[in-house]
Amino acid sequence: MAFESVTVSLPQASLFQFPPNPNSGFVPPPPAGSTSFAPPVNIPDHIYTAVLDPKVPLTIAAVYAVTAKALNAYNKSTGKKPWAISKTLAFRWFVIAHNVFLAVYSAWTWWGMLGTMKRSVVSPLGPQGVSAFVDSLCRVNGPGGLGNAAFFNDKTNSWQTYSPEAVFDAEGVPSRFAAGRMWNEGLAFYGWLFYLSKFYEVFDTLIILAKGKFSSTLQTYHHAGAMMCMWAGMRYMSVPIWIFVFFNSFIHALMYTYYTVTAFNIRVPVFIKRTMTTMQITQFLVGASCAMVHSFINYTIPVITGSQTDAPASAASAAANNSVVAATGGVLDSVKGTYARQSMPCITSSGETFAVWLNVFYLAPLTYLFVSFFIESYLRRSNASQSDTRGANAGVAARRLSNNVQLAEKAGWEAARNVEREVYGESNEEAVVSETKKATGRAASSGRVLRSRN
Repeated sequence: MAFESVTVSLPQASLFQFPPNPNSGFVPPPPAGSTSFAPPVNIPDHIYTAVLDPKVPLTIAAVYAVTAKALNAYNKSTGKKPWAISKTLAFRWFVIAHNVFLAVYSAWTWWGMLGTMKRSVVSPLGPQGVSAFVDSLCRVNGPGGLGNAAFFNDKTNSWQTYSPEAVFDAEGVPSRFAAGRMWNEGLAFYGWLFYLSKFYEVFDTLIILAKGKFSSTLQTYHHAGAMMCMWAGMRYMSVPIWIFVFFNSFIHALMYTYYTVTAFNIRVPVFIKRTMTTMQITQFLVGASCAMVHSFINYTIPVITGSQTDAPASAASAAANNSVVAATGGVLDSVKGTYARQSMPCITSSGETFAVWLNVFYLAPLTYLFVSFFIESYLRRSNASQSDTRGANAGVAARRLSNNVQLAEKAGWEAARNVEREVYGESNEEAVVSETKKATGRAASSGRVLRSRN
């Protein structure tokens, strides 16, 4: 039986509440060897929980923002003079090690998340169709299989399920031992570590400041916002957080690899740099759109019908009965045998909704900046092109179309480059290359001195 109906509708207004329901909490990753996913290391539950306390990202983000502002003022007072430490060989090797670490870590995270996706995301071409595919993306907790997931219902203030399998533990929260969905299959583990990596990435800013440069307000906003968005996604086990972990780790693996390569004065083709810059900005635009879409998606699941109950099982009843025989929150539009089609929203709790829209609003200024830079660059290039071709044959439509495409392509890359510069300031790639050239110059100068002495 295939349930392939996927629809789009406005999310329920009740899901938009602040603060979100605190009861829709998170579940630590499964212990090593307990599911098909075996974490390389076990994270103690008390540490996992403590780091997701909201005071942690709020405090670190605030300290980071204040420190960046203060060091900007210091660099201004010294006339943007590089710090003494930035001229040392130790600093150069620290920057290289920083880039190598983030490149390797990001690649490891992406590879781990790729395995997570393979184990938990169902093909839309499978026997249960598109609905099974959407269900595997929209529900991160519970056993695998269409309609078997666990979800938090704000209306009942409890975890619920339609699954006939064991879904909850003795405390009434999704089991850490259920296999087949993203959270237990790796997202809980890799996502938590990726959240911590956002704190470490502030060294990018410190490297720029040490070179005597300024950290832009947008750069500070970017790093602090990434901390909060990752926290919200992990704290409320919000579905779209996998997008951030999976794609951002891939982009960072390439980006920091590029920084490492250029640190050793290895020439990298311009098209590779352009491609990475474009990918960095594309992840902002596409990521926000994909996250937002989750709030509007509904899909159908098969629900067992019977005489025991006409509501989904709560954590307590499911633990007792391990069965669900009907659905709630929608209309049963067709019945075949003992099954009915039930419409389910992709996002069911205020916690998930909060995390989704925090990401959307966080990325909005970056999207606006890109569009502004694109328009400015395109208009400037267009005016220059019209000035250059004034008096030429205006009737050649094909040539004009080709010219417009080229203008748009160049404007898009220039806009992406400008956003990158605003967000990342002078990249640590440039800082390393600059320091490498200086070190090379000093070595060459020393060689000349020795030769002259000889």
